[in-house]
Amino acid sequence: MTVREQGIMRLIQRAGIVTAVAIGGLAPAAAGAATGGAVPAARAAVPAAGSWGRAIEVPGLAALSKGDAVVNSVSCGSAGNCAAGGYYTDRRGQSQGFVASERHGRWGTAIEVPGLAALNTGGGSGVSSVSCASAGNCAAGGGYTDRHRHELDFVVSEKNGRWGTAIEVPGLGALNKGRAELFEVSCGSAGNCAAGGGYTDSSGHGQGFVVSEKNGSWGMAIEVPGLAALNKGGDVLVWSVSCGSAGSCAVGGSYTDRRGQHGFVADERHGVWGKAIEVPGLNAGTSAGVLSVSCPSAGNCAAGGFYGTQGFVAVERNGVWGKAIEVPGLAALNAGEAAYVESVSCASAGNCAAVGTYALDSNPYYADTQGFVAVEKNGRWGRAIVVPGLKALNAGRNAYVNSVSCASAGNCAVGGQYSDRNETYRAFVAVERNGVWGKAIEVPGLGTLETSGNGDVFSVSCGSAGDCTAGGTYGGSHGYQHGFVT
Repeated sequence: MTVREQGIMRLIQRAGIVTAVAIGGLAPAAAGAATGGAVPAARAAVPAAGSWGRAIEVPGLAALSKGDAVVNSVSCGSAGNCAAGGYYTDRRGQSQGFVASERHGRWGTAIEVPGLAALNTGGGSGVSSVSCASAGNCAAGGGYTDRHRHELDFVVSEKNGRWGTAIEVPGLGALNKGRAELFEVSCGSAGNCAAGGGYTDSSGHGQGFVVSEKNGSWGMAIEVPGLAALNKGGDVLVWSVSCGSAGSCAVGGSYTDRRGQHGFVADERHGVWGKAIEVPGLNAGTSAGVLSVSCPSAGNCAAGGFYGTQGFVAVERNGVWGKAIEVPGLAALNAGEAAYVESVSCASAGNCAAVGTYALDSNPYYADTQGFVAVEKNGRWGRAIVVPGLKALNAGRNAYVNSVSCASAGNCAVGGQYSDRNETYRAFVAVERNGVWGKAIEVPGLGTLETSGNGDVFSVSCGSAGDCTAGGTYGGSHGYQHGFVT
C-alpha cells in the first residue's frame, strides 16, 4: 500500500464511508522514491504491439534493498521512455528513495535519489510520485525524515536524462511545524511542474500546499490560496495535481469545516494560483473529497473522488468547473453503499476515464470489493462497469483499481489488485483499445517472480496508444516485497 493509498483510506474511513475497506492486502509502505540509472541494464521480452510484456524486477533494486521495496509511481514521457520511483529498505532497516529510468525500451539500474541521503538523516525516505513531460525530462517528489525525526518533503528533477540533486521543498520549512506529506507531482512541459500535499501549521492544524517549478527552478511553497478561509476545521490535504501546460495546473483535495469534510479544487493560470473553491454541486451535508484530477490542456480538467458513500466526477471546461455528478451507473453496482473514484485520466478535453472501487456487500467490519471503470466520450460520461474479466479473476472478492492512464481518446490502461480463490493477492492490468475494454489479466510473468503473492499495480502510464508501463510490488523471497515494472 502506497503512502497516498494509506492516506486515502484514513480519509475515507474518517468520512464514514466504510469501517474497513482495505486497499490491497499489503503492509503499509513508507513514501517511495524513484531513481534513474544512466546505464541500460535490462529489457523485458518485447511484446507484440498493444500486448503486455513480462514483468521484471526493477534492475539494480535487489542490490540496494535488504528488505521491502516498492514502486509507487511510473510515468512515461513517450513510448519506451519512462521513469519509476519508490522506496527500498537498506541494511540498517531504514527506507530510502530510488528512481529508475527507461530509455528506448530499456530499463536502467535503480539508484538512490541523488542528494537524498544528505537530507534523510532520520532514515525514512521515499518517492511518492514521478511525472515525465518528455523523454528524459521528469520530476519526482516524496518525503524524508531528518535527524530530529521531523517528516519533510523533497523534489528532484531529471534533465536530458540526468537526475539532479534532491532538495527540500523550498519554503515548506517555514510553513511546516509538524508533519509534511507530498502526494503528487505533475509536469506540463520539461522543467515546468507542480507538486502538492499537506503540512501541519503552528496551531497543529493540517493545511494544504502547492509548489511550482518554472524553467527548471523550483519556487517557494505556498498555502493553497483561499483554503484557509474554507478550512475552519483545520484538516486539509492536497491529494492530486495535474498540469495541462506550463503554468496551467489544477489541484484537488479535501478540507473540513463545522459542517464536515468537503472536496475542493484550485487552478493555476499563467503561473499564478487562484483561490480554492468547494467542488460545485457536492452535497454540503455529506463528507466528500477529491482524490484525483487530470488536465489534458489548460483550463480543461476532470476530478473524481467520493461524497457520502458514492463516487463522483466533475469537469472543468474553459476554466469553469461544472457541477459534480454521481458516476453514472455506480449506484446500481454499489450494493454495499461504499464507493469512490481513485484515479482519473484525460486524453483530451471531454475524453477521460475514471476508475475506483465499490463494495459488494454492506458488512460493517470488512466489505468485499470490486473494481470499476467509467468513460467520458465527447463530454458525456458513460455508465460505470466492472472492469471486464475482473469478476472471473476476483474469486476472493477483494479487487481494487488503483490507476488509469489514457494516451488518446478511447485508448487507456488500468491496473490494480484482486484476490484469487486462495485469497492470495495478485496484480492485474486491463487495456482499452479504440473504445473497447479488453479483459483484465494477471500481470504477465509476475507469477514466476512471486513466492508469496501480494502483487499489486500501484501506477500505470501510457506514452502512446498501446504503449504503457505498469509498476508496483510483489511478494518475493524471505517474505519481502519487491518492486516491478512491465
